[in-house]
Amino acid sequence: MRMVNKQGEQKTMKKAQKEQAEKIIQLLGNVHSGIKRAVENGQQDSARELLSQCQESAIELGETIEAIEGEGFITVSFLENYCEVVYQAYTLIGQISGANARRIYKNLKKALIQVENSVKNDIQIRTEAVFLPYKASMWDSLESIWKAADEDPDCDAYVIPIPYYDKNPDGSFKEMHYEGDQYPKYVPVTWYEDYDFAEHQPDMIYIHNPYDECNYVTSVHPFFYSKNLKQFTEKLVYIPYFILEEIDPDDKEAVKKMAHFCTVPGVIYADQVIVQSESMRRIYIEVMTEFSAKGSEINIAANRKYWEGKIQGSGSPKVKKVMSTKKEGLEIPEEWLKVIRKEDGSWKKIIFYNTSVTALLQHGEKMLTKIQNVFEVFAENSNEVALLWRPHPLIKATIESMRPELWAEYEKLVQRYREAGIGIYDDTADMDRAVVLSDAYYGDRSSIVPLYQKIGKPAMIQMVDMP
Repeated sequence: MRMVNKQGEQKTMKKAQKEQAEKIIQLLGNVHSGIKRAVENGQQDSARELLSQCQESAIELGETIEAIEGEGFITVSFLENYCEVVYQAYTLIGQISGANARRIYKNLKKALIQVENSVKNDIQIRTEAVFLPYKASMWDSLESIWKAADEDPDCDAYVIPIPYYDKNPDGSFKEMHYEGDQYPKYVPVTWYEDYDFAEHQPDMIYIHNPYDECNYVTSVHPFFYSKNLKQFTEKLVYIPYFILEEIDPDDKEAVKKMAHFCTVPGVIYADQVIVQSESMRRIYIEVMTEFSAKGSEINIAANRKYWEGKIQGSGSPKVKKVMSTKKEGLEIPEEWLKVIRKEDGSWKKIIFYNTSVTALLQHGEKMLTKIQNVFEVFAENSNEVALLWRPHPLIKATIESMRPELWAEYEKLVQRYREAGIGIYDDTADMDRAVVLSDAYYGDRSSIVPLYQKIGKPAMIQMVDMP
């Protein structure tokens, strides 16, 4: 569905439009000086031609403002008065040789000042912010910023879930996915084909997928690559959908291992990058200063200053979303409650069990055996502990593409788990529910581990070689 702005059909001028109106007024003022000189030099035809241009520009500006602000808007009346002053000057120059150039200039200036003040004070600008999530499960990385924009009476906030594709081994696209129907009910969703970026030219665009064509497993639609989106907005903002383990910015080896998270198109093309902490900001600045200076004569100090201005360490919205979500407000499926509740009605301890793409690719069959062993241990202790298994959402696309024989065995494992009722199987878009609901984390290393650490819940990493 298409979202209308907060005045319904009533439109309000955007920042870029107001700036354009101010530029036109400034140009008119410059033309007035030319008219004064032409009159003083006896060049009546030139003066009248310049006045005609002023009239045309003022009429066009008035029509634009009226179309946006509505009929009878006060600035339009000042423009009408300005046009009358221009017409009087045009007539006077045509009738009287040696007309008073200073008086004509003064009258034009006075009328234009009224227009200028009205544009400045009477026209209230609106901001337009567009949010472009692709996977619904990653929406929490943008939600708190969207909420602030949506609650701002002077901002129109659009949530436009974008399509993405699985990739074949050769990099070509295969199945397309669209998850616009999986967002919370309170989030108004705009269909991506209903929003014309060239027409709207939003003030800000927020993205959480930084990879453009560089991801080997999936890709958002190429139209939504960061390098393309940049042309439609003055401010492209990238916020990572993940949280990384905090490391010492002075630990060069550790920084080197995570540098690939920094050197992605989203960071390069964005006008602003918001990362999880000031420490992580330091790392991004160091990595990108070195990365962007390679093979160039660029000034290192100026380059560093550029990245310092671009990257902010104000924190991940993911943490804010989890911290603001209360267990009492969660909608918990009845089938989950059957696993969670003890016979006396109290709740078992709930363990968030996460399995990653990387571990499956790295350990293969050994990883499947490990997962099965975990299931057996939790089944034996099911009276006291409930297992909430939430596999990484890209496991299917990745394993099916890169290790199809492993995918067949993995599917059987999932089926056995679900049929046996060993625990909860969570493949929904709402990861935050699982984090808030659970008492602790167990599983592979992932961006969820730092999230548990930040909210003060225990996290344990599984070792594949240990039973």
